[in-house]
Amino acid sequence: MEIKAEMVRTLREKTGAGMMDCKGALQESSGDFEKAIEILRIKGMAKAAKRSARVAKEGIIYSYIHPGSRIGVLLEVNCETDFVSRNEDFLAFVKDIGMQVAAASPRFLNKESVPKEVIETEKRIFEEQAKESGKPEKAIEKMIEGKLNKFYQEACLLEQPFIKDESKSVTELVKELISKIGENITVRRFMRFQLGEGTE
Repeated sequence: MEIKAEMVRTLREKTGAGMMDCKGALQESSGDFEKAIEILRIKGMAKAAKRSARVAKEGIIYSYIHPGSRIGVLLEVNCETDFVSRNEDFLAFVKDIGMQVAAASPRFLNKESVPKEVIETEKRIFEEQAKESGKPEKAIEKMIEGKLNKFYQEACLLEQPFIKDESKSVTELVKELISKIGENITVRRFMRFQLGEGTE
């Protein structure tokens, strides 16, 4: 089937992918837009995985104050070049992450940053809860694993469901941006402040 320039342009507007990538995806999917989008996402994620190994030293320190001025977030997000740090998509992403931290109140950046003693404590609690259910040993192990994954999804920023679209995690959001912009993007650190916190 002939792939017309208008089709390529429409797909590019929808996905932000390059013209040649869009044309290739449309050819591969025989003009099916939904399949073409899926192909671009798969290829984009693969490219994003390669780019994530590159060093990101540029970026911005961003402050987000939630309406009502009772919650504030300070955030560092890195990219590879100063040019990208001024990119609209990058800045919109940083703002979304600021809102995510304010709304979802993560305690840690990712699984790797959770202290061992915290994981051990959580495991002990989950184990006691599982034993009380009276289920067999194998089922208990699975229950503990499931509860630990749920803990990570609640406590770790990059594991959390994205507040604007809970079908994807914050990590997936990062990968989508890497794929779109063509540079490695990393959320490096954050601090969340809540008025009156720790004074009780």
